[in-house]
Amino acid sequence: MSHKSSLRPALLFGAALGVLCTLGFSLPEAAQAKAKAAAHKTVKKKSVKKKVVAKAPATIAVDPAWPKLAPAGLVDPATEAKITDIMSKMTLEEKVGQTIQADIAYIKPEDLKTYPLGSILAGGNSAPGGNERATPDQWLKLADDYWRAALDRPTKAPIPLLFGIDAVHGHSNLVGATIFPHNVGLGATHDPDLIEKIGAATAAEMAAAGVDWTFAPTVAVARDKRWGRSYESYSENPADVAAYAGRMVEGLQGEGGGANGIQPGHIMSTAKHFLGDGGTKDGKDQGDAEMSEADLARIHGAGYPPAIEAGALSVMISFSSWNGQKMAGNKRLITGALKQRMHFDGFTITDWDAHRQLESCAKDDCPEAMNAGVDMFMAPDSWKPMYENTLADVKAGTIPMSRLDDAVRRILRAKIKGGLFTLGAPLDRPLSGKWDQLGSPEHRALARQAVRESLVLIKNENHTLPLDPGARILVTGSGANDIGKQSGGWTITWQGTGNSRADFPNGETIYEGIAGAVKQAGGVATLSDNGFYKEKPDVAVVVIGEDPYAEFQGDRTNLDYQTGDRTDLEMIHKLKSAGIKVVTVFLSGRPLWTNPEINASDAFVEAWLPGTEGGGIADVIVGDLNKQPRYDFKGKLTFSWPKTANQGPLNIGTAGYDPLFPYGYGLTYADIGDVPQLSEDSGLRNEAVVNVDTYFAAGRVKAPWQSAVMDGQGITMVSGASVESASGNVTQTTVDADKQESGRSVVFKGKGIGAVAIFGSPVDLSRQTTGKMALAVTYRLDSAVSGPVMLTMGKDEKTYTSLDIGPELKAPVGQWTTLKVKLDCYQAAGLDVSQVGVPFSLATTTPLSISYSEIKLASDEGDAVCPAK
Repeated sequence: MSHKSSLRPALLFGAALGVLCTLGFSLPEAAQAKAKAAAHKTVKKKSVKKKVVAKAPATIAVDPAWPKLAPAGLVDPATEAKITDIMSKMTLEEKVGQTIQADIAYIKPEDLKTYPLGSILAGGNSAPGGNERATPDQWLKLADDYWRAALDRPTKAPIPLLFGIDAVHGHSNLVGATIFPHNVGLGATHDPDLIEKIGAATAAEMAAAGVDWTFAPTVAVARDKRWGRSYESYSENPADVAAYAGRMVEGLQGEGGGANGIQPGHIMSTAKHFLGDGGTKDGKDQGDAEMSEADLARIHGAGYPPAIEAGALSVMISFSSWNGQKMAGNKRLITGALKQRMHFDGFTITDWDAHRQLESCAKDDCPEAMNAGVDMFMAPDSWKPMYENTLADVKAGTIPMSRLDDAVRRILRAKIKGGLFTLGAPLDRPLSGKWDQLGSPEHRALARQAVRESLVLIKNENHTLPLDPGARILVTGSGANDIGKQSGGWTITWQGTGNSRADFPNGETIYEGIAGAVKQAGGVATLSDNGFYKEKPDVAVVVIGEDPYAEFQGDRTNLDYQTGDRTDLEMIHKLKSAGIKVVTVFLSGRPLWTNPEINASDAFVEAWLPGTEGGGIADVIVGDLNKQPRYDFKGKLTFSWPKTANQGPLNIGTAGYDPLFPYGYGLTYADIGDVPQLSEDSGLRNEAVVNVDTYFAAGRVKAPWQSAVMDGQGITMVSGASVESASGNVTQTTVDADKQESGRSVVFKGKGIGAVAIFGSPVDLSRQTTGKMALAVTYRLDSAVSGPVMLTMGKDEKTYTSLDIGPELKAPVGQWTTLKVKLDCYQAAGLDVSQVGVPFSLATTTPLSISYSEIKLASDEGDAVCPAK
């Protein structure tokens, strides 16, 4: 959207900014007309949509690379007879309702008294009352309320409601639950028995909360580690994924749960995401897997046969495409390969609104997906029109009755096998509310074992490890005392962000684990920020790595760690220059190019995303009283380590395979741990740093972004700690926030317009906008707000959108807090989110003193606002 203002005092900032002239302006009439025309065009297209009359599927020929499986035992006479009886009593409306799933953030229990939906979910940021830190009792009460409401409706065919949730590494939505290592770490254990036990422990904790179904395991084979969901994959090797997929299903559902029925204390599982999500071009989330059908089956289909044979009751259909065709509409693969060739007799469900990406579909109407073999639509916020339109499609014959009946039969089969017809309401179940299951000693011990066995020793120069338990140990780095960071995404919140120590009452940080390990031997572990210490330590354990992310937020253009901003490397060098040995513990969801950090460290340990049991790391790296290992390193890489930051895809068994550390690498204490000096040429040359989501953190603007202050006389680039605008109307200086000089204090004197801004080359934030992300600004008011304060995003000096956040700056003067503004509010106001070169600008014409310490994109966890223009 282009704004022209009477306040405009020739503030043109080249290719950077023109964001100050937006105070009080609304969407121009021309833009409004354009938006109305677009809306009319959409309605018109919808109204003339062609009907596709589908017949009952004949056998579809698929590539013989797909294994032909025998039935897994889900179909038996007694179950089918019960289904037939139930379906004979169901109305058409009730049948259609079984195929629709709504998210708890968009449906109330009383809605189920009118709409006969078959399922609900609690998506990534959904929780009781919008509170992701709700108590276990509140979660259980929520499940019970929906269950009872669904059955409190006049019907001849009462059918229990199915409640699903993303518990991908333990019941990770629930405060107090045991959080196990993510799959990337579990794969490194090479221990299928352990993986099955973890599935059983997860099921027990979910069953206590009245949840019936988890959207796990992920059986993707991540082949390009730039993909943001790589940590959900066990391995780049299809054989590993095949070895673990069925065992996780058996752990979750109980051995023979699919065929014999799931017993109390176990839950339904989901194999996901069908298909090829780990093989998309350039590792793009929701991208396109370009390959032959034989390779698709051999590599990316490897996890499905064992999951099906183990009795998995559901399969989730991916957002991604195969050779340009979205999976949600791929009848050849869903019906032909999955249901017919592999004899999957459970039901399929789309990922979150995945059907909307079919060109011929709308968010609330997609008969093409059901005709392709989708049995249940995950339609979180559009469930009501989706229900109504699907009902109309069946009545019109666009969806054949035979296809609807097949979908309903599959869903009912899963509900019967899942025990829903015998369990009763959540509050009445014998295992519900058994909160001693949450973070129980047995589950924590299992998680701690998984942490120990997942650690991969990359380097151990001169046998630096194990550490002397009687030594003075400095524990430092961003991950040293942060369970949220060591747990990663899909932890309490969708992106795994915003968590505090209090959210993990049954967990232990890495620092706490080390401190406990050395205490008995008379050693001392001291926690430090940024490597500072008062007494020189014998050794420093530096815990660094990736901050939490999920899905698209984790997508990368290369595998360089801290490109253009190697603050962690600086800290390691500083410690080394003081004559201190450094052990680096690296937290990540994938191998990253860390040659400089490895070179600078005496020992380097890849810890992946270990979850809540940080003590498992201390078990291995801290020795016993005789300075001998208490536990040895067992972990072996299931993902090859890159030689350069732009090397890839890099996978065992492929042509030209030339890793830095190969698949299967991992030292033990018996090995010589010296690693030759590694090349510090990243291979990136002059490639730009791509960072679309973090603009200011840890006291600096993050590359490749730049910042400036502005007033009516022009722009002044920020190059140091303090800066003043051309007329002196705006000044910016350093301020202490969570750490020394980690923030900036901005003073607007109110002598005309003034602003502080961050800018750079435009980036595409479309996926972040559809993913319900927000611009998050951690701020402190140093004076009261006295007028409009415009928060601006835009492309350049001609195209931008401003929202007045003045009324939202409600924190008391002197108190740090975070304000989140929804990206889709900017989009609704006319911003083209596919080209954002100005991710942040704060402007006002009135006096204001305000400080900020962090500016980034963050997940909307029900705490984001939509200010007025």
